[in-house]
Amino acid sequence: MTFSPPAADCGLCPRLAEFRHANRAQYPGWHHDPVPSFGDLDARLLVVGLAPGLKGANRTGRPFTGDYAGDLLYATLIKYGLARGEYRQSADDGLELVDCRITNAARCVPPANKPLPAEFAACRPFLAAEIKAMPNLKGIFCLGRESHQQVLSTLSLRQAAHPFGHARLHALPGGLVLGDSYHCSRYNTNTGRLTEAMFHQALETLLAALG
Repeated sequence: MTFSPPAADCGLCPRLAEFRHANRAQYPGWHHDPVPSFGDLDARLLVVGLAPGLKGANRTGRPFTGDYAGDLLYATLIKYGLARGEYRQSADDGLELVDCRITNAARCVPPANKPLPAEFAACRPFLAAEIKAMPNLKGIFCLGRESHQQVLSTLSLRQAAHPFGHARLHALPGGLVLGDSYHCSRYNTNTGRLTEAMFHQALETLLAALG
């Protein structure tokens, strides 16, 4: 099955389109379009974040690239053999993912890092199509509670049957395993809600379940 990402300068969400256009004038030369996924559709693991950061993925055009969350995420993926190369906060750093793909529940940068429910809903068909287009997909690694909720909504699964919990696993229909982690944001690490060891533990738990 083929997967078609959102069009450049997507206008499905007027608030997000307006925000992108305003930032395009303020920060010329940045990406300022829906951020495409990173990694092959043949991957076994799909990492799902919330939305692009203004000065991270919205600037560089690659998920989790250019902000603190990417520092922790990509270092962890390299540690566990899911990426190779050197991460240098740039989409042209030559970093490659190995049996792993990264995407976001919302593809465009939102004001205050908070997509609205209608914006998640407008982007949900893209995530649904992406999941269906991954023939070898075995595990989904959700970064944060909202990412977890959006994946369940995308798969038409009940939230109450799969409560979010750091390092928790959920068996999903079709043999998929969903693993949760607190989001690898600077706020969570600065406050101690998430440590590097905790993030490693969450990914290790999911990878062990995948075999």
